[in-house]
Amino acid sequence: GNSSSRCRRHDAACPAGMLRITATRVCFWAAATLIPNPVMTAAATVAAPGGASCAASMSTSPASNSSSAASNGPPKFALREKWQTSPDSWILRFALPDDHPHRYLGPDPSIPTCIAVQHDGTSETGEPKVLKKSYSPISHPSEEGTFDLLVKSYLPRPGGGVGDAICRTEAGKTITAKLKAERMMHGSPKVLGRWKRVGLVAGGTGIAPLLQVARVILADDDDAEVRLLFVNRREEDILMRDELERMAAEHPDRFFVTHSLTGPDVGGSDWAGERGRGDLGMIKNSLPPPSGGDGTTMVLVCGTDGFVATWGGPVGRGPKKPDGSKGAKIQGPLLGLLKEAGYDASEVFKY
Repeated sequence: GNSSSRCRRHDAACPAGMLRITATRVCFWAAATLIPNPVMTAAATVAAPGGASCAASMSTSPASNSSSAASNGPPKFALREKWQTSPDSWILRFALPDDHPHRYLGPDPSIPTCIAVQHDGTSETGEPKVLKKSYSPISHPSEEGTFDLLVKSYLPRPGGGVGDAICRTEAGKTITAKLKAERMMHGSPKVLGRWKRVGLVAGGTGIAPLLQVARVILADDDDAEVRLLFVNRREEDILMRDELERMAAEHPDRFFVTHSLTGPDVGGSDWAGERGRGDLGMIKNSLPPPSGGDGTTMVLVCGTDGFVATWGGPVGRGPKKPDGSKGAKIQGPLLGLLKEAGYDASEVFKY
């Protein structure tokens, strides 16, 4: 894209109106102002106007890009900086190692990416085990030199704790991660030029991979329309809200966002969004209509297993891999709300 769009892609992680502190300057965050990645040498949490906060974790020595894979191991990515976006969620910016084969995370800057992060933890029975968890960056896949992750810090537990370990990473330290194979969606990993109308149904942190898809389409595909339905329990749980609003304002004729809250007695009398986990009326109001399987419409669903099952039916699993990890996902038949709404199986993809 042009320099202005590159700027917006690079610096969208910290919502407008927040402050960033570096060793040499304090910068007011403007969504369309290019600010280079700083070298972090101090630690600060700064209250922005209106009481918002942007917490940056900074090391006492410059972060290096030189962390690379051992000769037979997965690569290591150094943390440049991080921001706390909710009481239990962070955005973390990682640098590509110097010997990374591409200028950007994946081999194709137009195809969404996903990484598997490794962490030395314990199995559910308490035995030492290398744990793995997949994360889709929220930054555009064409971002050069870095990528951003949105991570929720769940309490550590046997068989889990990867997210907590990532969120506790200090600037300059590394995580071990491996780039996953491109996600095949009905035979292709491409999202550009495939559909005229795209629906995104996200539950909680399921927004991450769908936000990346939206970025790719809106930045480079002038014809496609994107409609996002974002379901959360409470209004304060809505992740990336400022960024979504910025994107909608930037693409008023192409990007539409609907929020729904599921918790009891949530959202005040001025709440203008939907309420509930989902129904046919919500689909009609917030997603593109079915197109009879003619290839012009696609609805992507991402969230917890139960959330995905409610909307499109459960996702199956193939046999476990030799290392004991989960088998490959299998789409299974289209069921749930999207089936009731008349969508064809070829018009829905479940993450």
